[in-house]
Amino acid sequence: MSDRSTDETPASPASHSFIPALGADWLTPFYDAVAWLVGDRTIKRRLIEQARIAAGHDVLDLGCGTGTLSLLVKEACPGATMTGVDIDPKILGIARRKVESARVEVRLVEGSATEPPLPERSFDRILSTLVLHHLTTTQKRAALASARRLLRPGGEIHIADWGRPQNALMQIAALGFRLFDGGESTGANLRGELPDLLGEAGFRDVRETEHWMTPFGTLTFLRGAVGEHGRG
Repeated sequence: MSDRSTDETPASPASHSFIPALGADWLTPFYDAVAWLVGDRTIKRRLIEQARIAAGHDVLDLGCGTGTLSLLVKEACPGATMTGVDIDPKILGIARRKVESARVEVRLVEGSATEPPLPERSFDRILSTLVLHHLTTTQKRAALASARRLLRPGGEIHIADWGRPQNALMQIAALGFRLFDGGESTGANLRGELPDLLGEAGFRDVRETEHWMTPFGTLTFLRGAVGEHGRG
């Protein structure tokens, strides 16, 4: 096994505009510290358990950020093949250094979640944590449709993201990330529309599997599947 990451950049740079993970480039180096405060690793480990990744699976981390989820997948299932895609070259630089330090093989690709520069039907599992709430509803639809195309028959998508508040306390807690990311991006999440958007994208057996109360609002875990013959 290689002890280096494979770092890929599209032949032509992504034309999509994007907002850095913490809202500004200069904050990117602090991303992992902020993620730790949110309980990022606990969330990611639970999502990995839910995904039931097996040796030989090709796994995509959609919006991989600094590569934490990709590394946790390799830790939990070394026999899986891991790819991470993110639009932000600076955050991918952090991911590359972490992968090289861990001495595992992870393919890193620069590209948008709405149009990942990856072949159709090339993955068995797609995972995404705390990414979709950064996207407008139109971008969410595009990202989920792209994910559907990237999955093989029998494949699954597993998502952890902010969802509809369970109660008044969670409504108050969610105000922070709504103000930070804006109503256009967070609206579908807070209205509980992610399951419907997964269904629109062609996924079947869509379920919200868990809801966690957090200081930042309700965290919702979801899954969706592709039929064994490639039909939704």
